Amino acid sequence: MFGMDLPEFDMPMIWSALGGVLALIVVLAFLLRRVVPTNEVHIVQSRKSTKSYGKDTDNGNTYYEWPSWLPLLGITKIVMPVSVFDIQLVAYEAYDVGRVPFVVDIVAFFRIADSNLAAQRVASFTELENQLRAIVQGAVRTILASHDIDKIMLERSVYGEQFTEAVNDQLKSWGVVPVKNIELMDIRDASENRVIHNIMEKKKSLIEMQSRTEVADNIKNAEVAEIEARRARDIKDQEAQQAVGERTAEKHKVVGIANEKASQDIKDQQRVTKEKEMAVVQVNDVKRAEITRDMNVVKADEDKKSMILRAEGQLEAKRREAEGITIEGGARADAEKAMQLAPVQAQIELAKEIGSNQGYQSYLISIRQIEATQAVGIEQAQALKSADLKVIANAGDPVSGVNKMMDVFSSRGGTELAAMVEAFAQSEQGQAILNKFGVTAPAPATKAKAEKPPAPPTKPTKGFDG
Repeated sequence: MFGMDLPEFDMPMIWSALGGVLALIVVLAFLLRRVVPTNEVHIVQSRKSTKSYGKDTDNGNTYYEWPSWLPLLGITKIVMPVSVFDIQLVAYEAYDVGRVPFVVDIVAFFRIADSNLAAQRVASFTELENQLRAIVQGAVRTILASHDIDKIMLERSVYGEQFTEAVNDQLKSWGVVPVKNIELMDIRDASENRVIHNIMEKKKSLIEMQSRTEVADNIKNAEVAEIEARRARDIKDQEAQQAVGERTAEKHKVVGIANEKASQDIKDQQRVTKEKEMAVVQVNDVKRAEITRDMNVVKADEDKKSMILRAEGQLEAKRREAEGITIEGGARADAEKAMQLAPVQAQIELAKEIGSNQGYQSYLISIRQIEATQAVGIEQAQALKSADLKVIANAGDPVSGVNKMMDVFSSRGGTELAAMVEAFAQSEQGQAILNKFGVTAPAPATKAKAEKPPAPPTKPTKGFDG
């Protein structure tokens, strides 16, 4: 392109080189692969992070241990045990509160709880052991220096608990926890020192003194016990002889009493036997009387029950007869009542029907009015038949004229007739005519009264008008 020739590559050589590189990588991977044992944890520090590999970790138990000088991939590791390990203090020199020197043997058991934190504090497990040993030494020296040697020798288990409490808070900074209490295994004299030996000799002498004292006390108690045993034996012999005499006298007394009691018992038994025989006779008499009484009672009960049954039968017959008569009379009364109530019930039903039917009511009223008009007309005809009257009808038809004439026989007609006669008598001509018939006419009314118009006729009541 720029006027230059590109070199030609030998492809077989390239493939061969690549194969050699891949083979080298596979060999390195095989050589650098690490599998963490079950009792260990490997804390791997890479360029960016710190990870723990092991049985109970989240990162698994395999990794590649690339050399630390390798760029990007290089790592460093710290191996820590996950099993329990111990820290021992052998012949460790200590002092009590009185500055008495002595040496102790201490054993402590620990376990790594946080491997990452432990890897941050130390560079190796050996360094961690040294630091833990120093912590235990400080706690042991401090606690033992505040107590007396006698007390320390007597209460070893108490000091083990105090050692554990003293180091517990410090162990958390290393990610380590105690598995059990720290144990004070042994306590003895330091070199060229016989304090503990003397204490032990004193204890031995005290034990020997206590032993000899107890032996003497035991011998004394044994001799006293022997004397007490002999005295008790003599007393027992005397008490036995006295008891034998008392028992002999008691035996004779008991035998005599027993004989007298046997005689009395025989007499009592004879009396009881006689009483029982008399009681048997009495029981037999009582039983016979009770049987006779029960038979009489049974017979009386049977007679009573027979009489009651006969009386109840007669009473039941009378009661049924009375019930029959009552039922028969009730049936007849109910029948007569039903026959008497039938028309009334029909009229009531008819009245209920008429009361709720306005058209039927109007029809009945019109029928009654026609019947009343017919009866009045018949009676008017009978009255006119026997009367010698002449009817001059000025009305439109004879019926209307007859009706007007019949008003004369009503209260209204009488009132109008009386008013006419009164008016006729008030005139001079009317007085003269009435005087001719021998009828005394009332005096003429004054001018004022004459000029007063006659009172209108009263309206007849409906009962007289028909």
